[in-house]
Amino acid sequence: MRVRKLGGHRAGEIRLTRFLRNDAVNPQEMIEQAALRTAGRSADRHILAIQDTTVVRSSGGGGLYLHAVIGVDADDGAIIGAVHGQFLSRDQGKRGTQRARPIEEKESYRWLEGADRAAQVCAAARHITVIADRESDIYEAFTRRPANVDLVIRASKDRSFGKEPSLFSMADALPVAANLAFTLPAKPGRKERDTQLAIRFSAVTLPHPKNGIYKNAPDGVCLYLVDVRESAPPHGEAPVHWRLLTTYQVSDARQAAQIIALYRRRWVIEQLFRTLKTQGFDIEALRIEDEVPLSNLVMAAFVAAVIVQQLVHARDGAPADGALRPIEDAFEPSDRPLLEAFCAKLEGSTARQKNPHPKGSLAYAAWVCARLGGWTGYYGKPGPIVMLDGWQQFQAAKRGVALLLTAIDNV
Repeated sequence: MRVRKLGGHRAGEIRLTRFLRNDAVNPQEMIEQAALRTAGRSADRHILAIQDTTVVRSSGGGGLYLHAVIGVDADDGAIIGAVHGQFLSRDQGKRGTQRARPIEEKESYRWLEGADRAAQVCAAARHITVIADRESDIYEAFTRRPANVDLVIRASKDRSFGKEPSLFSMADALPVAANLAFTLPAKPGRKERDTQLAIRFSAVTLPHPKNGIYKNAPDGVCLYLVDVRESAPPHGEAPVHWRLLTTYQVSDARQAAQIIALYRRRWVIEQLFRTLKTQGFDIEALRIEDEVPLSNLVMAAFVAAVIVQQLVHARDGAPADGALRPIEDAFEPSDRPLLEAFCAKLEGSTARQKNPHPKGSLAYAAWVCARLGGWTGYYGKPGPIVMLDGWQQFQAAKRGVALLLTAIDNV
């Protein structure tokens, strides 16, 4: 992604640069507008609020980071929309004073803020589950969670239970409750593979940290631990091993498997970050030194990347036991005539060149964007880069139509 390319020409580049540096433009307003749309789509759904942090620009021991929260439908895995986003600007860190400071003064407070924001934005949801990786394994995340939120968090700390075995030692000693067939998705440096996972689970009570600042904290927090580990990994491959802490009750292997299924949805935000970076917007290659316009552009890219991932997820239509997502998940209702006009232009004479999805569905719009992005309909499935190119072409055409209509009105 380049400012010059986005501007289209020199004059457009100057206008975009001025826009990004305008005091009236700020990332907070962008994400709040996106969250408003997400709020409307969350009603009566079980929403997974998945949060994680990614590097925007690295500099020595610090840099600029984006902490993001997205809403995902627990039933079909579709992205509902952006929930929250904030930037962190790090220098060399403050490790020497970390333990003595209250949580509100630490960077890790962002995990609590993300859960609070999810509870606010998705208040109309049937239920909310916040899902996060090991960096969010913080005592306060459990003791201060919103009332309408449950948590599934990957454990990172091996807590001491005094004379009893530690948390991880206790998990190692648990009997295997069940074995689960599992397809491990591919990621950089690892191919997709089918494997078997051994499941263990137990109720646990986490003691509060021994720092003086926790003297008024609750004596302990009651949770459930679900331990998942690969039984026989291929030679030379690191085995999968997740220790998941959850506020859900886990009384049998079926409930433990449900917690694992929820945590697996965290993969969606990894895919989103790849769209922001190497498989789409390439934000790490931006050469904007000033943090203000850089943050504005990256937040706009984050909101757009959510839409691109919605299109990728919708491209195959409805799952076997689900329904098609509405076009309003990612487009304005007023976009439908232009999408349908493009569809009529792009459809060919063969069955594979026909849009197989009904009008008004997000799958219909995804087909149009894929064709605009260069997909022929014959080879493979359109990925994030193709969807991004097609979506950008649609947005450019939309702006052109708006300018034309304005000019006609002024005649």
